[in-house]
Amino acid sequence: MARELDHDCPECDEEREFYRSAATHLHLGLKTKWHCPECDFGFVRINGIDSTAV
Repeated sequence: MARELDHDCPECDEEREFYRSAATHLHLGLKTKWHCPECDFGFVRINGIDSTAV
């Protein structure tokens, strides 16, 4: 699994390279926490669905 992810950061208002800060397997699938090193914004992704999706 990749340790970096290009993703839009709502705090920086631009696409940033997020770093994986944690990962674990749940009954729902793989849960991964991502972190923006520029502004300290983070989000969670479980099986490809992330917490920044509206």
